[in-house]
Amino acid sequence: MFLINCPWCGQREQAEFSCHGQAHIVRPKNPNDLSDEQWGDYVFFRDNPKGIHYERWVHVHGCRRWFNAVRNTVTDELLVTYKPSESAPELEN
Repeated sequence: MFLINCPWCGQREQAEFSCHGQAHIVRPKNPNDLSDEQWGDYVFFRDNPKGIHYERWVHVHGCRRWFNAVRNTVTDELLVTYKPSESAPELEN
């Protein structure tokens, strides 16, 4: 168990949170113009890097707000958390 820093509530135990995958996925501007393959790529395929990964989290058993986190997938360490309205920090692998 480790602590996660909720941008609104502060540090809480990991059990209070849930990860919901890759952050900063941009919805296509004209989805009707996409082929089935392109739409499938948007809906189903996400990055799965070894190292730095930007993710969406929710404080399920707390304020119930969404936030973004940068996690190192090798060490499982959360490097930084930030509100969805904030820009993604630039971090190196």
